[in-house]
Amino acid sequence: MVHIKDEGSHFDAPLDVVWKYNQSPDDHNRAHKHRNSEMKPISENQFQVSWEQEIEGTWVKISNRMTTLPPTGMAIEVLDGPLAGSKFFNYYTPKGNKTEVTIVGEFTSKMIPEAQLHQTVLKFLQEAFESDNSAIQEMAGKK
Repeated sequence: MVHIKDEGSHFDAPLDVVWKYNQSPDDHNRAHKHRNSEMKPISENQFQVSWEQEIEGTWVKISNRMTTLPPTGMAIEVLDGPLAGSKFFNYYTPKGNKTEVTIVGEFTSKMIPEAQLHQTVLKFLQEAFESDNSAIQEMAGKK
């Protein structure tokens, strides 16, 4: 298990656009090239989402339980996939026409060797950020 705090990244849109994107499963699926996605509500602010994602040429099923706490952030518990058992929180800080995003969590994996876990998680977070930021810019009319 590794503890990661990833801070200093900014989405190129205000906080309200970030939340509009967060609440749009269709936009997420397009941005991340997921397939067979499914979302099951658990409560008003909590849902379970699953999808298949291509990782190094293989389609892998991933499932997360997410608790949204607008406008502060969201808690994510990874239920299935390479990072199953991981728990992390994305929180957002408005910065005018940008939104700072910070991720803090404990990441674990039964599939990824401990020595590679930290770097693998950082790569995953960077790829997710780039996909999200591009889709958020498009939603904000900046692309």
